[in-house]
Amino acid sequence: MLTRQRGSAVRRPSRYGNDETQVHWCGLLMENLCLNLEKRVTTAATYGSGVTYGRPGGIPGTARAPGVQGRPHRSMTQSVVVQVGQCGNQIGCCFWDLALREHAAVNQKGIYDEAISSFFRNVDTRVVGDGGSISKGKICSLKARAVLIDMEEGVVNEILQGPLRDVFDSKQLITDISGSGNNWAVGHKVFGNLYQEQILEKLRKSAEHCDCLQCFFIIHSMGGGTGSGLGTFLLKVLEDEFPEVYRFVTSVYPSDEDDVITSPYNSILAMKELNEHADCVLPIDNQSLFDIISKIDLMVNSGRLGTTIKPKSLITSSAGASKKQQKPFDAMNNIVANLLLNLTSIDFFSSARFEGSLNMDLNEISMNLVPFPQLHYLVSSLTPLYTLADVNIPPRRLDQMFSDAFSKDHQLIRADPKHSLYLACALMVRGNVQISDLRRNIERLKPSLQFVSWNQEGWKTSLCSVPPVGHSHSLLALANNTCVKPTFMELRERFMRLYKKKAHLHHYLQIEGMEESSFTEALSSLSALIQEYNRLDATKSMPVEDLPRLSVAM
Repeated sequence: MLTRQRGSAVRRPSRYGNDETQVHWCGLLMENLCLNLEKRVTTAATYGSGVTYGRPGGIPGTARAPGVQGRPHRSMTQSVVVQVGQCGNQIGCCFWDLALREHAAVNQKGIYDEAISSFFRNVDTRVVGDGGSISKGKICSLKARAVLIDMEEGVVNEILQGPLRDVFDSKQLITDISGSGNNWAVGHKVFGNLYQEQILEKLRKSAEHCDCLQCFFIIHSMGGGTGSGLGTFLLKVLEDEFPEVYRFVTSVYPSDEDDVITSPYNSILAMKELNEHADCVLPIDNQSLFDIISKIDLMVNSGRLGTTIKPKSLITSSAGASKKQQKPFDAMNNIVANLLLNLTSIDFFSSARFEGSLNMDLNEISMNLVPFPQLHYLVSSLTPLYTLADVNIPPRRLDQMFSDAFSKDHQLIRADPKHSLYLACALMVRGNVQISDLRRNIERLKPSLQFVSWNQEGWKTSLCSVPPVGHSHSLLALANNTCVKPTFMELRERFMRLYKKKAHLHHYLQIEGMEESSFTEALSSLSALIQEYNRLDATKSMPVEDLPRLSVAM
């Protein structure tokens, strides 16, 4: 019997509610945001709103919702972005800015359609109270499907005073004043317990505005206190409250020169939570982002003919300003924001922001790229990371885009996947690219890539016809590859340098509920993860199994 996978949401009637405000959408003035979310029909805990959560009907041992039979036709799914801490909110700000620009470029008539509903809701501000969600017609007022959390007010206040101020309102925010002091224990134990009910309430409200909630995207950093502590506390809350909704985590790892001395402690403690409670983790290395931006600057300033940045390219701000007019980390944050935009652009299970000739579902990313529960760390690369002045890209350059996706210079962590072992790989292409181009490049690259012996054809592909703003086409590669192991080993070494001296340990142990065993358990968890990658690497020299093919009787 075929059953629906987790995340293959079932449609429910609309629910109404939420706020107001106005949104500036690339020259169009759109008033407030709201969420038009409904809910996937499932069987688990029911909250007073009458909306149910849990595993979709059709799975043995669970009840099917009344009137629901099989997979619905064209049921749009939505995702909620939860941005935690300074880093998470800065990347989130870039994400929403670029998402609005992208939809404005495609949807020039200002119609609220399925594509924009995946991350935004349309609100009638004339409705008193929570506002009335509008599922069709002209864009009246947009609100992002987001929850913003930070234990300092600075970044969130800056967002509320900037161009995106009307995309959010106070009902989507959770802030404090004191901050977490770069201490995972403060974020996880203190603020986690203090704000748990508020976080739950805002998450439930976001979910209640969804038609078919498929995924929570969490954006946070690993080195600080709020991002690492409260960000991973949130994961456990999501797992308990919404067990059948995917949890995709974008985690920014600290560089060697990080100025937070306790970042190794915070990162290792957070890693244990990621191992246990995330479905997929996209690790991003600060140093790798910095190196990429430095290479772009070097190319642009080289004076070579044709190396000019397009006004709306990846490394420009929402206002179209050049990189030099931006804040230092804006270009780095824009790269991560574009990673998320490309990840969500494909036509997921009859859902997604844009359609394509070859579709992929979040189900399929997790199902095909994560063969073992804890090995859910996916190495990402994005090409092109910059665009030259010409628009018509010849086939040779299209092939170069595929080659770049597997080179170490385009990885968003410091890694060389071509010299490591692939468990699986997903290619998500946007723009004017044909299926034949995709297949040709896979066949061309396969001899240079080493896949695990039991999954030699471990490719997952998708095509989306809508290119990113400022590009003719782009490629996002997600690889489950053992090349992530050195990042974890280096993090463990930095942790041990502090832990052997018990340096700064007292700052953590003075927090109620925090014991030294938390450090040893986190270290053991990471070591076990590294050992799993070691076991896989040990199979690189094993011969590929030549499985017998079925013979057809004549």
